[in-house]
Amino acid sequence: MEVQGQWAEVFEGSDRQEDSGGEGELLGSSTITLAPLVANPPPPPVRRSQPLVIHRSRMNTVERFSVPSIPNPFPELCSPSQSPVLIGSLSPPRSDTHLIKVFGEDSHSRSLWVIPRATARDVCHLLVQTAHCSDQENWALIELHSALGLERVLEDHEVVVEVQAAWPSESDTKLLFRKNYAKYEFFRTPVLFFPKHMISDSADVTKGMTSAELIQNLLQSGTCPEIQGFLHVREPSRKAWKKVYFFLRRSGLYCSTKGSSKEPRHLQYVADLEDLNVYSITNSRKLYGAPVDFTFCIKPSKDRIRAQDLKLLCAENEQTRTCWTSAFRLFKYGRQLHCNYQLSQSAPRLQEVVSQRCESEASLVAMDFSGKAGGRVIQNAWEAQSAEKEEGQAWRRREALRCSLPNLTPGSRPSSIHRTQLWFHGGVSRKQAQRLIEEQGLVDGMFLIRESQQHAQCFVLSLCYKLKTKHYLVIPCEEGGRKYYTMDDGLTLFIDLLQLVEFHQINKGILPVCLKHPCVCVAL
Repeated sequence: MEVQGQWAEVFEGSDRQEDSGGEGELLGSSTITLAPLVANPPPPPVRRSQPLVIHRSRMNTVERFSVPSIPNPFPELCSPSQSPVLIGSLSPPRSDTHLIKVFGEDSHSRSLWVIPRATARDVCHLLVQTAHCSDQENWALIELHSALGLERVLEDHEVVVEVQAAWPSESDTKLLFRKNYAKYEFFRTPVLFFPKHMISDSADVTKGMTSAELIQNLLQSGTCPEIQGFLHVREPSRKAWKKVYFFLRRSGLYCSTKGSSKEPRHLQYVADLEDLNVYSITNSRKLYGAPVDFTFCIKPSKDRIRAQDLKLLCAENEQTRTCWTSAFRLFKYGRQLHCNYQLSQSAPRLQEVVSQRCESEASLVAMDFSGKAGGRVIQNAWEAQSAEKEEGQAWRRREALRCSLPNLTPGSRPSSIHRTQLWFHGGVSRKQAQRLIEEQGLVDGMFLIRESQQHAQCFVLSLCYKLKTKHYLVIPCEEGGRKYYTMDDGLTLFIDLLQLVEFHQINKGILPVCLKHPCVCVAL
């Protein structure tokens, strides 16, 4: 090969592979030096610490033999090639990215580089992958203002960078990543979220519309009937609260200056729905002197959050507050909210077994498999209850027999196995348990188990049903020299809390609903 010029390149421990264009590509991390060209240069020394490279000449090219590349065994740790959200290091990957910090429920945080148009759905999807969450459903970003006691679930289509732009420069405002099962629950059970006494007389619901027609109206058009009712409102620049009758319509929020009158001359315009956000308030009695804890507020979305700009409202109970906040969201976003719900339903599911357990109980029927001709559907209600009781007794006998086997040592399934479960929350108080369930969504079947603070060696099952949290005492007892747990005075016995939860995930027992959604805390 003829070399032109006075200098030639000497490559140590590397090789140049020429492509069709005649230009070479340097392979490996070798050292490049320049040396004078001499006649008959000595061959470069071979370093024993480096592997020999075998060459083969063909058509004036040099080919290199190598083993095929090993695929990445952890692709979920890498940012998707087309993802709008990027995991960055200390330096941004591109000049147009923004740094956001998201906190978990354990107070640890994770920093992410995102593009300007990254939505809350994009950020949640990436956090699910990086935090190795067991499922991809029902996650949400929470906007939290600790000093003011405000929090709001970001809608899936909201741009995270624009939300942060409205925050005060020096504040404790932050983003939280946690479960939220109630984000779109009013699409599934709208009758529970919109009681008849809160629907305006002028709405179509009072003119013959059934609950099924209301569901159809909500799902197809994303609309909401007019809402009315009394709310406690905090008067401006005062600590006193006043009871006022409000109306929520598509055109905005109104209040009546004369009782519950709807006459136009008695209606006063309060706020425009297009330019406000709705926040729930925690610890409202202590912070704002609210009459009850079911407080929420409205605030212009583009203005920075200040205490004097908040319109504080207080409802009589949780169902009333949920109705008002859900109606605000529906009137503001309409079809966009329904599109977000459809996208959440079409997301890939990783736990098919869990999703099957969460199906409607109306799709389950009692079956009898005692005959030789196969199973039959039990249509008599009394016969179905009798079959359920017999099955429960048979299950109890099987478990007692299994526990009495000689090869089952006491240490094979210790009674403290519940401490490793996500639904066990240790010694949290009754109020803290209610707060945890409220934060992750008041949906039927949300539950957790905690240690009882009033009864030694007992536990409490906290369960959400119809927007309320109920508490059931789990008592330890002994039978035949063995320790069991029971919730029905010994009628049904369980060898540990894990067995108790597994049983009530498919059987209601004394509970009003089966256990469906464990209240969990995620660590980033």
